[in-house]
Amino acid sequence: MTGETQRASSLFSITAIVVSMTLVAIGNGIMLAYVPYVLARVGAPEWTPGAAVTMIAFGGLVGCVIAGPVIRRVGHARAFSCSLALVIIAAFLVALGIHPLLWVFARGVYGVAGNFNFIIAQSWLNHASDNRWRGKAMSFFYMAYVLGLGVGAWLFGRMPADGNLAPLVTIFVTTVALLPIGLTRLPTPPPPARVNVDFAMAWRNSPVALIGVLAAGGLSMVVQGFTPIYAATHDVGQADVALLMFVMQFGLLFVQYPLGTLSDRVDRRVVLIGTCLLIAGTAVAALFVSFGAMAVLMIVFALWAGGVESVYSIANAHANDRTDPDDFVPLASTLLVAWSAAATLVPLAVTALTPVFGDKTFIYAVMAVALLYAAFVAHRLRLRETVPPEARETFEIRSAQVPNAGALVEGEKAPE
Repeated sequence: MTGETQRASSLFSITAIVVSMTLVAIGNGIMLAYVPYVLARVGAPEWTPGAAVTMIAFGGLVGCVIAGPVIRRVGHARAFSCSLALVIIAAFLVALGIHPLLWVFARGVYGVAGNFNFIIAQSWLNHASDNRWRGKAMSFFYMAYVLGLGVGAWLFGRMPADGNLAPLVTIFVTTVALLPIGLTRLPTPPPPARVNVDFAMAWRNSPVALIGVLAAGGLSMVVQGFTPIYAATHDVGQADVALLMFVMQFGLLFVQYPLGTLSDRVDRRVVLIGTCLLIAGTAVAALFVSFGAMAVLMIVFALWAGGVESVYSIANAHANDRTDPDDFVPLASTLLVAWSAAATLVPLAVTALTPVFGDKTFIYAVMAVALLYAAFVAHRLRLRETVPPEARETFEIRSAQVPNAGALVEGEKAPE
């Protein structure tokens, strides 16, 4: 195969993966808005909307554990088909009717499939991409997936919430997502390596990065999961809830990119402190802005979500700055497990505390996490030297909703 033919094949393979995962994201965006919105409005027990959010993250943690062994046993293609089958099963359970406990279980099943999808797709992208443009390919994947979530939320606003059309549409787009993978001759990645989680190494290299990923896991799941619940309990209409969820995804582009670029030029820890102050400030604004001023509220929540996304990406870059390249795979594995654990525990705590402190508990929680992390970074800033810009890894756009899962199953290095 000539170099030009191989390049075209790689680009085609990457396009197939990105298109497939974007379709999955559209279905996920529909369900991320639909499930909490309906549960918050049908008189379900008060804890069930939050429990559904928590179960997504818990399922993701389970997905981290089982993905490697399953892929080693059946390969990437079959494992990808199985993960999409789990998405379809989860949507089918929701389509059966409003049964709160069944819906909570279904979101857990989706959580398993969600991280499973990310692990397979990111591993495949790493293998299919040329080293010269792998970073651009991964950034394109992150942006396409997150914007797909926004499109899914927008579509939810244009379908009835009182029937089962939303989960049926999710089943349809997820089924279509199988076609790009099934109809292309994707190069098979090498057998996955053993997962190597090393918290001691991650802490030794960068406490700021490890705690930052923990903070980002909790922040992202709380902001993305509890916002539609909060809006629904304030009698916000379905179309406005969907538009709010759609607008929030654009924080990835309009907030994360300038902050990430700045972090390439000055100490990333200083940018992390500023980002946490942005998160805390927008949280204060979220407490007081009225749902009657919907345009202002959407701007506040878009900035809020963008700040949360930025914590993950900048902390990830800071970790790579201080880690030997030979340790990148165990580092990524460790950070993913840390993210998943925090994304489970923080929403669980918010769910437990909401009956005591009210529907704004998630806003207080985000504010507290951001300020505590800012204080921790400020403390570490005084204790450790700055990495000069020329010694840093180049910043890449990453999403806290699509954690760096591919390293869990990385085998040999991708081809040059």
